[in-house]
Amino acid sequence: MRASVVSVLLVVCASMALGQEPTSEAAAAEVLAFERQMEAAVVRGDVSFLDRVCTPDFSFTHGDGWTTGGPPLRVENKAQWLAAVGKAPYLFRNLDSVQVELHGDIAITYGQYRARFKAGEPGRREFTVWFERVYVRRSGGWQYVSHRTVHGPTYLKEESSGSRQR
Repeated sequence: MRASVVSVLLVVCASMALGQEPTSEAAAAEVLAFERQMEAAVVRGDVSFLDRVCTPDFSFTHGDGWTTGGPPLRVENKAQWLAAVGKAPYLFRNLDSVQVELHGDIAITYGQYRARFKAGEPGRREFTVWFERVYVRRSGGWQYVSHRTVHGPTYLKEESSGSRQR
């Protein structure tokens, strides 16, 4: 995985050095690599990194209640989200089925992440979230603008045997 990220970055840097915009394929790979870096920072509780890559008007909408006319579980601004992430509550957050839609210097990703809290109520520690995110390219790098949960969280129930089911 590290080699693929390095390869993408080399292609992007070479394109920029030659005064060319990266291809849409290279730009999409760059966005996905950035998204993986961001998720790793969330798990580490790396508020310093996330503060740098989130826009000042960043927002994070939790829960899909809004999709049926109700309220979301919670909507956080940048300071609120960074405070929650700073507690490093996650054991893991793994991206799955992520797609990238590019619009010049704007990228929209949609997909799923699977996460597990380090602690919490049994039956509510491991979950999936389907999301849509918005990024903007500024000063040669991507910045995180918005996250919106479109389905979930869906909690995975643990059986006494240790296997999981939805």
